[in-house]
Amino acid sequence: MAQSIGQIARILRTDKNILQSVCEKMSAFTGKKGIIEKITEKNNSLMVNRFEKLNLINGSLYSDKIYGALINKVKIDDKNIFELLKRPRCVNNEGCKTLLNFAIELAGIGPGFFLKKEKAREFLSLNPPKNILEALNYKNTDELLEKEELFEIYAALRFVEDSEWLNNVFFKAYEKLKPEDFEERKIETEVLPQKWLEIAEKFLKKKYHNVSHLKELGVIFVIPLELKKGGETLRLFTLILHYLHEIDFYSKLFKRYSKEKNFSLKMISSLRGDVLDARIDGKSAGNKWMIVQRYLAKDDPYDWRLFEPHVNPEAIHWTKAEGDIAKFAKRFPNLALEFWEELDWVGDFFKTSGGSEVLVSFNLIDTVMSLVQEKEMIKYLYHHQEALWNKIFEEFIGQEKMESLIIENFDKGCIELA
Repeated sequence: MAQSIGQIARILRTDKNILQSVCEKMSAFTGKKGIIEKITEKNNSLMVNRFEKLNLINGSLYSDKIYGALINKVKIDDKNIFELLKRPRCVNNEGCKTLLNFAIELAGIGPGFFLKKEKAREFLSLNPPKNILEALNYKNTDELLEKEELFEIYAALRFVEDSEWLNNVFFKAYEKLKPEDFEERKIETEVLPQKWLEIAEKFLKKKYHNVSHLKELGVIFVIPLELKKGGETLRLFTLILHYLHEIDFYSKLFKRYSKEKNFSLKMISSLRGDVLDARIDGKSAGNKWMIVQRYLAKDDPYDWRLFEPHVNPEAIHWTKAEGDIAKFAKRFPNLALEFWEELDWVGDFFKTSGGSEVLVSFNLIDTVMSLVQEKEMIKYLYHHQEALWNKIFEEFIGQEKMESLIIENFDKGCIELA
């Protein structure tokens, strides 16, 4: 057990004693034993299997060789998907239609619980978006709503308006929301018109990709950009799958909150991505798991919460998206996309040709993001690490139970098992 604990703790950058305590308490709570050994054994066997598929032999298992082979695999997969999806040009809805339709079909998400359109219009009238009005040369919100699509305006709020105004003024009005301001309707996907592209540039630099979503409205929007870099088609496809599952998750959350007190405050907290600020007592590690609802490593790779026992719903959405890719692989076996199945939590340290050791992630989205940002020399690892924390919890509790516990305890910020 000690060797397995050491291997996983190193990958997670956490203390071996913390992980040991977590496993002991989770084992006592569930009656399941040998979980951490099972995870390391599966991790190692999956890597060996993929080495064979990549034609890597023991003598060439240097980190740069493995990483290069994974990147090359993504390049091939991206090119194949680009051709299969009829060379998508996501500069308008027509050019992106095949990609969007495939994603919607694969995810299989039904109607959700979203803010009514008339209420969304009311919020714009209460707090006119000054930057948007100025950018489009409109006199007032009435003219804006008369000439522009509602969901396009809400999408633009995210990258045109000042974040302080957005959070402290515009979203302040959300505090008055009631359950009756929501309704059941399907998720919508759309490509924004070209006019939004120029003013979206600052947003794109910050987010590193040209697609985002509006959880409370049930909308996924694509900013119209040509897919030119290697990996961009696969990245866009997987991101849309991810957002479909994420919106579905938050829809379930909003519906749960609609039956509880403080509906609007809980909903706003979830939209902000609030996480616990106070540390959980070390003696409770394993009995209490934090719910970290966003990728903290994007802002601070040394955030203390990353090293404590936690579950991350974002990683669940990615696991589901990668499950959709597996379904896609079965439908088109010649693409060989089954390679990426079950790899979201897989990875380990390997020596460089110089003798030092670095972590290699086998996670699909880490690899895709690294390829797209290859020229900027940005290497992604955090999707893998967060998926591994989820994997530990899931092996003890079960996948469905894990998700239900996250939804049940989301507003508390942690799951208490005993």
